[in-house]
Amino acid sequence: MEQTTILHSPTLESVLMVERTIQKHSQECGKYQLWKKLPKKMMYQTFQVILDYLEESGKIMIDKEGCIIWIYNPERIKKLIREELVLK
Repeated sequence: MEQTTILHSPTLESVLMVERTIQKHSQECGKYQLWKKLPKKMMYQTFQVILDYLEESGKIMIDKEGCIIWIYNPERIKKLIREELVLK
């Protein structure tokens, strides 16, 4: 993640709102369209910071067409741990 000056840091409430919106509209739209679907207004720069965080943390990915996809699946991770998945 490249260093940029952040004018407004996102709140936890904002991050959770973006997460829920992505989960609801996963694989449907790109960044701008998703930003417009948020239930509350948010600065676009703040939205970008949240997307960068979610991508770095492995919760979303953005495909070559720019479509945002929710990939985080904690239930699947728990199942793999229960099945004694061996990690390198």
